[in-house]
Amino acid sequence: QVQLVESGGGLVQAGGSLRLSCAASGRTFSSNALGWFRRAPEKEREFVATISWIGERTFVDSVKGRFTISRDNTKNTVYLQMNSLKPEDTAVYYCAAALARYGSSSPGEYTYWGQGTQVTVSS
Repeated sequence: QVQLVESGGGLVQAGGSLRLSCAASGRTFSSNALGWFRRAPEKEREFVATISWIGERTFVDSVKGRFTISRDNTKNTVYLQMNSLKPEDTAVYYCAAALARYGSSSPGEYTYWGQGTQVTVSS
């Protein structure tokens, strides 16, 4: 069975950095888009970033210049490097894998999801 497991979340002060990892098992995603979403308390799930099978990246405007997404197909893993963190970045972060080669900002385009990892940014 396919599983995606996030790690790397935690508590960090504003201006700090965290690197999230998402390791997939059960199948290879080298030909698939991968993405990150987040859900803040009492808010809807929000698109954060996606990376295509050939490394093309897309970000939500609020994280451009601060976050970057990358992938290591040899490890079947996707990463989210988060720099210059702000309190409004506080959320549960989820990784996701699509069936398509190119990513989307729509959660419905992703088939597999991780369980989430908490990121808390203090002021």
